[in-house]
Amino acid sequence: MALSIHDSLWESLAVFAAGIGAGTINTIVGSGTLITFPVLLATGLPPVTANVSNTLGLVPGSISGAIGYRKELRGQGRRVLRLSGTALIGGLTGAVLLLVLPSEAFEKIVPVLIGLALLLVVFQPRLAKALRARQERTGTSTDQSDGGPALHAGMLLASAYGGYFGAAQGVLYVGLMGLFLHDDLQRINAVKNVLAAMVNGIAAVVFLFVAEFDWTAVLLIAVGSTLGGQIGARIGRRLPPTALRAVIVAVGIVAIVQLLLYS
Repeated sequence: MALSIHDSLWESLAVFAAGIGAGTINTIVGSGTLITFPVLLATGLPPVTANVSNTLGLVPGSISGAIGYRKELRGQGRRVLRLSGTALIGGLTGAVLLLVLPSEAFEKIVPVLIGLALLLVVFQPRLAKALRARQERTGTSTDQSDGGPALHAGMLLASAYGGYFGAAQGVLYVGLMGLFLHDDLQRINAVKNVLAAMVNGIAAVVFLFVAEFDWTAVLLIAVGSTLGGQIGARIGRRLPPTALRAVIVAVGIVAIVQLLLYS
């Protein structure tokens, strides 16, 4: 059963604009939910309905962002395929948890997770270098194509969080993959966009059948985030690694502050 968003032109424009902003920032970094979710709440939608509507609406934006990064995805088909199974299982788990757990369940742990992810992003070059050196000394080098069991375990938890709420999910992904995958940050970001689209997609399938959502909000965010995905790809692909890390850290800090204020 879908609820009805307020029939206000200004509210509709606000939701549409939030969708553009979310699609843009999700493609570059992640955390677009922190733009759309408060706007949906401001229109009068209940929190869970707003969360579900937001997840459904952001699916096209995630796909749009992944398409925008198609050049950086070349040669990564096997990696994406291996990580996608983990992401789908995690996303499905998170979507189910949203339906059965109280909204306060992750409030305290989420800022900590994002903070740890930001530390991984900042110190990723040094940590990855130390990890490679240790693996060479011990002869335990992992398969560089998908990061090995440690990355899959982390991506499973990050995907479960993404299916549950999703704010700063991209920061978690980039932090984890940047540590375990010895690759260019832009190529890692491209994989992040594909996996985020999968997690949003599997959660959306669950929500379509069992959760309340608002079709007007979904459509406005879908159109807006699709446009934003293309904008984000144009901007994000031009950022050098240092600038991209700075953007990720800045967005992550804003996410932590906003989540603490809401909790």
